[in-house]
Amino acid sequence: MTEHDLSFPAMGSQFRLLIGDPLPGERRSPGEAAAMARDIVEELERRLSRFLPDSELCALNADPRSEVPASQLLRGAVSAGLWAARRTNGLIDPTLLTEIELAGYRGSRVGAAPARLAEALAKAPARHPARAHPDSPWQAVEVDEQRGTIRRPPGVRFDTGGAGKGLTADAIGQVLVGFSRFVVDCGGDLCVGGPDAAANPYGIDVEHPLTRDRAHVIRLGSGGVATSGLNNRVWERGSGYAHHLLDPSTGEPAWTGLVGATAIGASALEADTLAKAALLMGPAGARELLREQGGLIVGDDGEVELLGPLARARTRVTAGELRPMVAA
Repeated sequence: MTEHDLSFPAMGSQFRLLIGDPLPGERRSPGEAAAMARDIVEELERRLSRFLPDSELCALNADPRSEVPASQLLRGAVSAGLWAARRTNGLIDPTLLTEIELAGYRGSRVGAAPARLAEALAKAPARHPARAHPDSPWQAVEVDEQRGTIRRPPGVRFDTGGAGKGLTADAIGQVLVGFSRFVVDCGGDLCVGGPDAAANPYGIDVEHPLTRDRAHVIRLGSGGVATSGLNNRVWERGSGYAHHLLDPSTGEPAWTGLVGATAIGASALEADTLAKAALLMGPAGARELLREQGGLIVGDDGEVELLGPLARARTRVTAGELRPMVAA
């Protein structure tokens, strides 16, 4: 089976589109649909990036008013971030922009080599689960669709990065519903669809954050899968290390005993939300969170644990046992 295959950089990550044959009534070729999808991704980045001073997101964050007119796109992005916060009871907090900047993630890290995760783990503080902040300002952010505005206390800044790639993958998935099968990979947040994919699921490789080998192959015919890990965005900070996943209760990088988590969801946004929350919860919380829909976690020691529907006769494998695998 031949699929159109397009890869390109965007949103600080590598994007990839796999698109099968057009379904009856679909007038676009896979190549035309891929070009359209890429244009949409690049527009979303221009308008929603916190790293571009003239983006709509930056304009919102700089506006001194408590109620700000906002485009449908910006309202949708903020709504997605608020949904993720509510879904995780505040564990994923989209209003930690100041804290992530103080941790050292002020500008884009495109082209910056990450620090060695093993060295970061050796110097990391005692492990404990992250917790939501009971008084976080995300709870005061409101999207008013009727008025076309976003309301929040002046000075509260919003970061769409947490949910942005999952939301983008789902949006591109909607663009590709006229094709027999497709995968949209937005830097590790994937949306899968199409009748042929449902009949013959894709094999999706999950990378081990410490060894870079394949930790597992997930068979997925529809919905979303996402991986969140510490390996690609970890950096030196003073005498220690930092990464991009913060504990809302402290505003500091969360060291929970996990270095990676992969989740399956009905959408890429849901999978992204569950993966980040699982990593922040640590091993015990992640096992409970991913028990129903499935996923896997990777501990500080490199051990991989399959959860929920992914767990079969053998539920654990150590990093030393991993071998390169080929998806069927």
